[in-house]
Amino acid sequence: MRNASPHRNVSRPAGNRTAAEARRIRAARLRRRRRQRIKKTIILLLVLVFLAAAGCLAIFIVKGGLFARPVQAYSASREFQSALAAVEGRKAQPFAQNLCVVEGDVPLNNISLEEDQEGLLINLNENQVMYSKGAFDRVYPASITKIITALLALQYGNSDELVTITEENITLEEGSQVCGFMEGDQVSMDQLLHGLLVYSGNDAASAIAEHIGGSTEAFVEMMNRYAAKLGCTGTHFTNPHGLQDENHYTTPYDIYLMLKETLNYPAFTEITELSSYTLEYTRADGTAVATELEATDQYLTGESVPPKDVTILGGKTGTTSTAGNCLALLCQNAYGQPFVSIVMGAESKEVLYQQMNTLLMNINSGNS
Repeated sequence: MRNASPHRNVSRPAGNRTAAEARRIRAARLRRRRRQRIKKTIILLLVLVFLAAAGCLAIFIVKGGLFARPVQAYSASREFQSALAAVEGRKAQPFAQNLCVVEGDVPLNNISLEEDQEGLLINLNENQVMYSKGAFDRVYPASITKIITALLALQYGNSDELVTITEENITLEEGSQVCGFMEGDQVSMDQLLHGLLVYSGNDAASAIAEHIGGSTEAFVEMMNRYAAKLGCTGTHFTNPHGLQDENHYTTPYDIYLMLKETLNYPAFTEITELSSYTLEYTRADGTAVATELEATDQYLTGESVPPKDVTILGGKTGTTSTAGNCLALLCQNAYGQPFVSIVMGAESKEVLYQQMNTLLMNINSGNS
């Protein structure tokens, strides 16, 4: 038998491999693993690209592709279906659609208020400015302030709930118009409203404010928020009654907005139409009191007579030495059309009602 060639390869056991061979084997294994990772990464990237393409295609089909609606011209009525805006008149709903827009002074016949006076006459049905002078001028409202006080009382008060008069309610400016309450008196909210609107009682205003707001300061904040909600951009209140304060002011246009709001509360005009009222309440000791109050509006008491076929629906008077004599009215003509008529800053009550009559004489004319 022949001897094996001395050059024949004879495999060595793994334990007998050289260090170089071990390194080559490890390198080969690393290369294989690296290629596998690269392959998996490429497959993952391809899957992600496919998914992204599929997503884009779906969006295209839904929004801009086969099932998209044809492009339409912009339409406010379509875009704001929830009544955020109305095309007609380009006025927002519900706030501005039924408001009269005053752009400046509007003369009417021979009406001429004094240089430092302001006035306004508006046809509510037509949203028509018939007369305007200084509609956006800052004025002191005096007791016309009580319109907002009454509106808040009607919203947040209960007519039957009893209010206890506090010392703060009767500690007012000397000479202030008051119903005559005393500390500890028990007065219903309904009676306070009558004292507020018929007789313009400042003690009634203070009692309402403290009861509804928890404090006068909190109630004044409510007044300002409510005025802002109505669109009264030229108004700032510091008290619930209208006693003079340089930071307590409004404008004739804002008064129009307040009066217009009262039409949503029938109780307001039911009270402000009264020529007098018997105020009934109970003293702290249980004694029943009945006080006869006469309206501050001279049209209602008969001291002044409105023009023929003009019906006074109510409103509010206001008088201080700084504000002058002021009157804001809701009224209607012979055909039942409602109007707002405002005169601010008259030098006397006699002049105030003369000037108001010159405005009211026009609501039954062809201009209305």
